[in-house]
Amino acid sequence: MTQVILAILANAGGVGKSTLSVHLAYEISRRKYKVALLDLDPQRSLDVFCGLSAVEAPNTMVQILSKDFKGNWSLVPAWGNSKVEVCQGHPILAEIANELVIRKRGEYTLADRLHKYPLPHDLIILDCPATLGMLNVNALAASTHILVPIQLEMKAISGSAELVEWCITTSEELQLDPKPPILGFVPSMYDDGVAMHRQYLAQLPNISEQLGIKLYSKIRNSNEFKNASAHGLPLHEYRSKHPACKDFKQIADDLISLIKQKEK
Repeated sequence: MTQVILAILANAGGVGKSTLSVHLAYEISRRKYKVALLDLDPQRSLDVFCGLSAVEAPNTMVQILSKDFKGNWSLVPAWGNSKVEVCQGHPILAEIANELVIRKRGEYTLADRLHKYPLPHDLIILDCPATLGMLNVNALAASTHILVPIQLEMKAISGSAELVEWCITTSEELQLDPKPPILGFVPSMYDDGVAMHRQYLAQLPNISEQLGIKLYSKIRNSNEFKNASAHGLPLHEYRSKHPACKDFKQIADDLISLIKQKEK
């Protein structure tokens, strides 16, 4: 089965990767597609966002990336939604990352797993750590597309340009064919009341044009995202009429177009 495998990458923490992962998964599932969320982050943020209890390492991505994996994917439904399933993260992933450095085909471990033991989902979302280490190399090698959330601060914006260069050079070093394209930049945690946010948002179209990368509409900052995650829910389930629920529609539309192309 050919799927869309989306790596959500950033080289800084707190930029909204998990928020983006969870809400895209929910939005796509609402349109009757099956989504798998794979948590590659040792901080296991998806446990909180999806209302899941922490589990032992053998029931997480640790097992998937271990040498003795035999195809027994550990997936649990999120929010009682059978169309969204999660393979949870675990702190031991940090140790696995070190092991992958010296393992043969260590950079391609996740790609190999998905090829040999394919998942039956239409979309696989890789929620990645905030460092450009071996786990993110695995995500890059396994992905068909990349999405880059950008926090509206100078360090984050300059870091995004560096991330683009990292994706290009690492794809070349791994000899990926085809190289996974960057689907777009996503301005995240935007607050219209913050002058700096307005200023940097105004600069992004020029930056994205120079890099040849699509710029998506902003994802607004709202305490309701935090309130929803405290209940282990996406905003759509927590406050369905909140205007921020619509912020993910444009990206979801593009992902569904890609899914339909893969189905042909």
